[in-house]
Amino acid sequence: MTVTQKLAKVVFQPSGRRGQFPVGTPVLDAARSLGVYVESVCGGRATCGRCQVSCSEGTFAKEGIVSSRDNLGEVTSAEARYKEIRGLAPDRRLSCQATVQGDMVIDVPSEAQTNRQIVRKRAENVRVPVDSTVSLVTVTIAEPDMEVPRGDADRLLDALKSETGIQDLSLDFTLLRSVQGTLRAGHWTVTAAIWQDDKARPTVIALWPGEKRTVYGMAVDIGSTTIAAHLCDLTNGRTVASAGTSNPQIRFGEDLMSRVSYLQMNPDRQPDLTKAVRDAINSLVQKLVDDIGAKRSDILDAVFVGNPIMHHLFLGIDPTELGGAPFALAVSDAVHTRAIDIDLDLNLGARVYTLPCIAGHVGADAAAATLSTAPYDSDPITLLVDVGTNAEIVLGNRERVLAASSPTGPAFEGAEISCGQRAAPGAIERIRIDPETLEPRFKVIGADPWSDEENFAEAAEFVGVTGICGSGIIEAVAELYMAGVITTDGLIDGSLAAKSPRIVQNGRTFEYHITDFTTPISIRQTDIRAIQLAKAALYAGVKLLQDKLGGAPIERIRLAGAFGSYIDTKYAMILGLIPDCELENVSGIGNAAGTGARIALVNRAKRREIERVVRDIEKIETALEPKFQEHFVNAMAIPNKVDPFEKLRAAVTLPAPRVMDEADAPDDGGRRRRRRRG
Repeated sequence: MTVTQKLAKVVFQPSGRRGQFPVGTPVLDAARSLGVYVESVCGGRATCGRCQVSCSEGTFAKEGIVSSRDNLGEVTSAEARYKEIRGLAPDRRLSCQATVQGDMVIDVPSEAQTNRQIVRKRAENVRVPVDSTVSLVTVTIAEPDMEVPRGDADRLLDALKSETGIQDLSLDFTLLRSVQGTLRAGHWTVTAAIWQDDKARPTVIALWPGEKRTVYGMAVDIGSTTIAAHLCDLTNGRTVASAGTSNPQIRFGEDLMSRVSYLQMNPDRQPDLTKAVRDAINSLVQKLVDDIGAKRSDILDAVFVGNPIMHHLFLGIDPTELGGAPFALAVSDAVHTRAIDIDLDLNLGARVYTLPCIAGHVGADAAAATLSTAPYDSDPITLLVDVGTNAEIVLGNRERVLAASSPTGPAFEGAEISCGQRAAPGAIERIRIDPETLEPRFKVIGADPWSDEENFAEAAEFVGVTGICGSGIIEAVAELYMAGVITTDGLIDGSLAAKSPRIVQNGRTFEYHITDFTTPISIRQTDIRAIQLAKAALYAGVKLLQDKLGGAPIERIRLAGAFGSYIDTKYAMILGLIPDCELENVSGIGNAAGTGARIALVNRAKRREIERVVRDIEKIETALEPKFQEHFVNAMAIPNKVDPFEKLRAAVTLPAPRVMDEADAPDDGGRRRRRRRG
């Protein structure tokens, strides 16, 4: 009699890798079998402490599991000894000692990741007049006099009012306990930081003895997958440092709605998601100031942008109302607050500004991207798309601007793809397929040569070839289509298995093997379907907005965000991810949301500008539009069932349309029915 070994599902974050493992498997072994590299230098003897992980608690509806720390197994004597000698945080375990005893979601801390995600959100060049909310004023006041019994803080304010002409100036309460010490340390000469925004009374928010010439502000884009932060000199607007990290909320759900679902199932865990993102931001703050030799107390202003769910969670607001119609925002206007009130470790008087949200699923990040590209201030009809787990779409010109969102899901970021992963070293990011031989050549993150170049093996030895990320998936599907392997309706033509061993039968469908290694990286029929569904949702959203503009042709396309900036625009159009347009007028614009945040940071007039623009943008709810389904069905074809893509065809020779019924897949005997060609 055969005894069936009990298996448990383990999901690793932030990589998104998942698998089934026998109960008793060390967590470190499970990670390595999935290609999730966790650093360990002691050979599993619990002495180095590099392999620390934590287990998320709660119900994860998307994964169909209940994760519990109790499923990590008992603490071993070696682990207990390490904790006693070296110390171990209450939520941490050593993955070389902890074992899989049940279903769980494992979070690999950033310091333990050797193949951590590449955060591709650099600071793009931007020119904007500097008029920040913070100005520095140096004054000297007289020493105290018994004949004039007026408080030091009051005399300081009098001097500042006289110097600046700001008669309604106030002093932040946090400074009262230190003002006397600061005045005496500066021998009665001090530099005051005065914060002025149109929405509040001018306030002295920081003081330094003597003269101080430079203070900083921070612009942060909180994405569902990554967080990017930029440190700017508020006196000249220059970006002096940038840093990024994975969003630790990934362990609560890979995409936005998964996190909302997690909170619906575990309503008491919302503070955990808020704390996770704030802690990550505080870590970025330390990195930014260390990079330039500054102090946290030198940061006096901060601007934050993010999609509505990230926006709410960062501010400590429950986002569950955004999980279903009518997708109600708790607040849509710009938010002004103090850093100390939301647990940010900056100067005690530092202020925080978040841009307004456009609609229930078009957030402050879309508003910031709109500010940075300013379609509302130009004549050409411009399409702005931030491609993410939820695509945010803005379309228009100076006459009229519309916005919508489309639920593309996480397929473009590697999730829901059989060999998919996020953009980390070892991920295939570029691919070309020979249309004659169907042989691939590819490039992986972390290695410069292509796979068919002589020194590829040596260059890729350290990072390996571990999966395929979003830009690679787009190119792979488009290249397979161009090579005739995929038909217009997105089916892999199994008859080509006779032509190439790369095409392999998998049940009733076929898959294409990119690599021929022991564990092949392949594109399955289900992967193509996931990409079709994602691209069709985005395209249908764009078409709805275009309909509202009377079908006017799109003259410029700007792809924002890390993913949008790294996909090849030609392949995005071949796939039908974006509408037809002159290829030279299609470009990636980098982290447009971060750029918009920096613009709002260094120029307060731009805050008022985007607040006005957002109020005037017309919001279209795709779920309520009757034509969405029609556009969606047409967009499932590659590139599209009805749109001719004439501009693309003028630049690229596309295959003749060819469709094949899914029933044409092989039957159990391997025979195929007749294909239909159109």
